[in-house]
Amino acid sequence: MNASAGEVVPTSSAEAAPPWKIWSALWIVYIVWGSTYLAIALMVETIPPLLGAGARFMAVGLLLLPILAWRRGGHVWRPTRAELLSAGFVGLMLPGANAVISVAQQTVPSGLAALLVASIPLFVILLRRLTGESISWQSLVATLIGFGGLVLLLNPEGEATLIGLLACVFAAFMWALGSFSSPRISLPRDPLVSTAWQSLLGGIAVFTTGVLTGELPDVHFGEFSGRSIGGLLYLITFGSLLAFTSYAWLLQNAPISKVSTYAYVNPVVAIALGWLVLNESITPTTLLGAGIIVASVALVIRVESPKKP
Repeated sequence: MNASAGEVVPTSSAEAAPPWKIWSALWIVYIVWGSTYLAIALMVETIPPLLGAGARFMAVGLLLLPILAWRRGGHVWRPTRAELLSAGFVGLMLPGANAVISVAQQTVPSGLAALLVASIPLFVILLRRLTGESISWQSLVATLIGFGGLVLLLNPEGEATLIGLLACVFAAFMWALGSFSSPRISLPRDPLVSTAWQSLLGGIAVFTTGVLTGELPDVHFGEFSGRSIGGLLYLITFGSLLAFTSYAWLLQNAPISKVSTYAYVNPVVAIALGWLVLNESITPTTLLGAGIIVASVALVIRVESPKKP
């Protein structure tokens, strides 16, 4: 769950850049965004999830805004009221979704969480259909099949609880709603400025929620493990800054059908890292559900990508 506020399946193509640059950026997005689920699992071992997620996004906003103001002018600090409200809403949906995932990953394995979140493009198709947009029958069939795979995975095993699994699904819906809404509301035109404000406002909301729900007494800095601190720093630097910059560049320089492959590569990376680093089990049910969801998302992306003239 790491894309920008733009559409999950973007709808504009771009002139291709040199292949080595495209593949370098793609591999950053594949590996780094796929590994953020592992980083979240490490972070929540000793850091309260909502406070940790809130600190992550507030840090991103506070790092990006001064840099953008220095490079692009002081107007970065002066969004309109409509832009601020829109960025706040999307910030509640996208960073908020990451916060829900952080809470859920206290019981849900990182690979399984990534698989459930991979349903985001399916929810986007559902939202488009519910708002009256015409959807191809291939996309609708793929979406129904994908939700079948989702239901298959809602079977608590090991430490995973049904509440935790449903929280992952709800987080996927939140991300889809934020992505679906973002091109339809008055966000700042500059995507980096927009993301900075979304991160800052969403981070403040998540951090405040953590305080109000009683996480503050659980903060014991001396008990934060190196793994948890490392996970948080990784999420700030690599997950939110490096990978997002690479993704934003790809949207302007690579065919959209190739860029969109991150949506079904990330879960594979997350499952592999969870198995290698955290010894998470991979059951036959997980493999079957993974195959169904990844295949349906791949089909949706292929069908919805613009066709060459």
